[in-house]
Amino acid sequence: MRNLSVLWLVIISGVLVSCSGNRQSQKSNKINLTENQLIQLNKKWVEQENTKIDDFIKQKQWNMKETSTGLRYMIYSHGNGEGAKIGEIATIKYSVSLLDGTVVYSSAQSGLKTFRIGHSTEVSGLEEGIILLKVGDKAKFLLPSHLAYGLSGDGRKIPPDVPIIYDVELVQLK
Repeated sequence: MRNLSVLWLVIISGVLVSCSGNRQSQKSNKINLTENQLIQLNKKWVEQENTKIDDFIKQKQWNMKETSTGLRYMIYSHGNGEGAKIGEIATIKYSVSLLDGTVVYSSAQSGLKTFRIGHSTEVSGLEEGIILLKVGDKAKFLLPSHLAYGLSGDGRKIPPDVPIIYDVELVQLK
């Protein structure tokens, strides 16, 4: 939350500074400086979140792999079905929790989730993770906030700027 406040402060400062000068060259210099500040702030925020996620994984003693996007995953039970592909319709059992252990959504409450892989409104981290599975696999996906609900959260139970954990079982592919 503190990072979000700092981000807004930098944005507001940049707008105020860019509106205060009469000369175009001063305005451009101030805007470029603000863009650089935002880039640096974002890099620092990503580093902090990655450290938080890595510390969490270490504490849980999970043996997770990491994709190039930052998705962490571990398949803890292997099925024997076909592998998931983009365009197929996946049906999953799932639970979504915060790092503090709070379960925010689950198929036990809402029923199984069905979606077309690569063509749905699901968070990108879930879709990326499902592609790694075969029918019958059970896995944990730890999604950094940029692969989950990002700066805004989901507007209901998932706050802004938080990583989430999906515990999933790929039940069926069509």
